[in-house]
Amino acid sequence: MLKRFLTVSLCLLALTLSGSAQTKKSPMKKLAGPAPDKALMQKIWDGWSTLDPANVAKYYATGPHTFFDIAPLKYGSWDEYEKGVKVVLAGYQSGKCTVNDDAEVHPHGDLVWGTATIKEQLTSKAGKVEMGNFRWTVIWENIDGKWLIVHEHVSEPIQ
Repeated sequence: MLKRFLTVSLCLLALTLSGSAQTKKSPMKKLAGPAPDKALMQKIWDGWSTLDPANVAKYYATGPHTFFDIAPLKYGSWDEYEKGVKVVLAGYQSGKCTVNDDAEVHPHGDLVWGTATIKEQLTSKAGKVEMGNFRWTVIWENIDGKWLIVHEHVSEPIQ
């Protein structure tokens, strides 16, 4: 009888321990506001249209993240991106960027990725108007309750 009691007790203990291990939850991330959408995509490009990276800084995560741009090729953080883009945009007096109708947004837990083509019109300081379309892929992450861009890839088709 004692042997049976010990066997049952060990089984119950094993079940209890395995059940409690399964119910432990990983720490929850702070809830972010509404997931990024096409309207947010346009807000970001409206900010870039001002030709001042400070107007879009709030959308980007700080720290080591990779951002690919048309020129130069790659930035390793928002600080690097902001500094480099200022040099590129210094040659322009105005800009307008429009997210085209092909924009897509794909939520996936604490990440959201989006793709779109962007119509751009830039006027150089010399008055030359440049027009075209480029591709944009963007990844947002829920960081401290905010959707921030942690990776971006902007590229232009070879003409």
